[in-house]
Amino acid sequence: MMAPERRRAMENKFQRNDARCLPMSRMQAALGGKWKILILWYVACCKVQRFGELSRRLGTVTQSTLTRQLRDLEADGFLRREVYPEVPPRVEYSLTAQGESFVPILEQMLRWSEANLCRPEDGEQ
Repeated sequence: MMAPERRRAMENKFQRNDARCLPMSRMQAALGGKWKILILWYVACCKVQRFGELSRRLGTVTQSTLTRQLRDLEADGFLRREVYPEVPPRVEYSLTAQGESFVPILEQMLRWSEANLCRPEDGEQ
């Protein structure tokens, strides 16, 4: 539950009908892709992920979509991409400091989803 003083500050900030919350808009722009939250979650859980591992974990994502979302997350400072000079090339993704700072939010999102969106009979983790 939101603290009363924080709620008042939010209400005061958005009293005009056309008020826009820039920080939330920027977060939506950075994390708005269909797969970005899951990509961050899997990289956070596994510490390092390769392209093929992420593709298998996500299941139905296309190669071009996964490539685009990984590049977006790298450009927005959440992921680090490391290319190893091998044949075939090996590319690994890990969290940056900014990405690491987002992990507690991902964990809270997981708890909220478990409490509000997952039914025990679903059997999903």
